[in-house]
Amino acid sequence: MEMGEHLGQLKLTVVQGKRLVIRDFKSSDPYVVVKLGSQVAKTKVINSCLNPVWNEELVFSLTEPVGALNLEVFDKDRFKTDDKMGHAHFSLQPLVSASRLRKVLKVSSGETALRKVVPDSENCLVRESSIACIEGEVVQDAWLRLCGVESGEIQLKMKLIDTPVAGTR
Repeated sequence: MEMGEHLGQLKLTVVQGKRLVIRDFKSSDPYVVVKLGSQVAKTKVINSCLNPVWNEELVFSLTEPVGALNLEVFDKDRFKTDDKMGHAHFSLQPLVSASRLRKVLKVSSGETALRKVVPDSENCLVRESSIACIEGEVVQDAWLRLCGVESGEIQLKMKLIDTPVAGTR
């Protein structure tokens, strides 16, 4: 396997945040910055909300070696530097290996559970997260605990979209 091999696209939906910390007077204006290697994407700002719902889809291209997603939540401030509201990381390796497993098993229709990911040092999972193949797409739903702050969780939905490799049918 050569370095930098293209694995497909990661469609990441930043669904919502729960119990985020207060960084302004009584609330916060949160947004999420997601990094995967050198790729960076961010959600819109939701004003005065500690339980924001973004439901925003960010798209990343996946290449070998697969890194971890790094998330940072910030409070948008008009006149000073945006305040940090916590960060989390999440390894994409289980999702990619589940996708390979799907190809081996040739699962393409219906819904098949491929594997479970438990909270450990490779991720900031709040609870066990399962990876499934639904109608040929490998998906994972995860709640991440924000580190470096008193409270806060972020819900992500990930979908791995394979890009067909030239020369294979």
